[in-house]
Amino acid sequence: MARVAFIGLGNMGGGMAANLAKKGHDVRAFDLSADALARAKEAGCLPVATAAEAIEGAEAVITMLPAGRHVEEVYEAAVFANAAPGAILIDCSTIDVATAKRVAQAAADRGITAVDAPVSGGIAAAAAGTLTFMVGGSDDGFARAEPYLSAMGKAVIHAGASGAGQAAKICNNMILGATMVATCEAFVLAEKLGLDAKAFFDIASVSSGQSWSMTSYCPVPGVGPTTPADNDYQGGFAAALMLKDLRLAAEAAADAGADTPMGERARDYYERFADAGQGGKDFSGIIRMLRGE
Repeated sequence: MARVAFIGLGNMGGGMAANLAKKGHDVRAFDLSADALARAKEAGCLPVATAAEAIEGAEAVITMLPAGRHVEEVYEAAVFANAAPGAILIDCSTIDVATAKRVAQAAADRGITAVDAPVSGGIAAAAAGTLTFMVGGSDDGFARAEPYLSAMGKAVIHAGASGAGQAAKICNNMILGATMVATCEAFVLAEKLGLDAKAFFDIASVSSGQSWSMTSYCPVPGVGPTTPADNDYQGGFAAALMLKDLRLAAEAAADAGADTPMGERARDYYERFADAGQGGKDFSGIIRMLRGE
């Protein structure tokens, strides 16, 4: 097994690092949070005091950070100065495409291979090791990153060159954000038309209105598989994170000259939801705003 540096032990990163440790890797973990480091230690990782200490001697360096600026800061301040030339750099953060490409090129200029590998699946999948990774980078980079990603996920897919992983994540989550709003709208309309929510779910889940938002992540409690809706919209995928992804999609669309009216409308809704103090709730909780609650 390999020595792995894992930087960023938040809701997603903590579970991901734990799964690497479970698979027998020597995980040197760093985060600014003492609580996160304590949880990593309980999960079998070795907590260290600095990012540089985690990276030194690592065969793979994995980052899971909030935004592109954090990724660039960590790479410039710690990764490039301490990573071995043969190390594979794997950024699992969700960031903008331009930053992902810039970081990969900066690594290549130093003779180091880097890939972008954002994830889909949420906190539960991170803990269970069932994430989907969409990877941008060279064929060689993908081949070297794949064993580490497979230890944390159920699917690892090569999306293309550097930045393609981020592009795939942004497009996927734009679909998810817009579909969830439409699903919530339909449930609210069904309620106002006097339809029983369970009856509507049973019909729509096997009809042309079926989607992941309907059948796997229903925004109405008690009518489908257990979801955050059954826990007062706690846990799951925070609305603030969905808003982040929709903003990244809007930025990418502007740069590419793409017309994304439904993505833009979904972003507007989630901005209103977050501005109302609901950014910490699961994104399916937007049904409450649509009800006027």
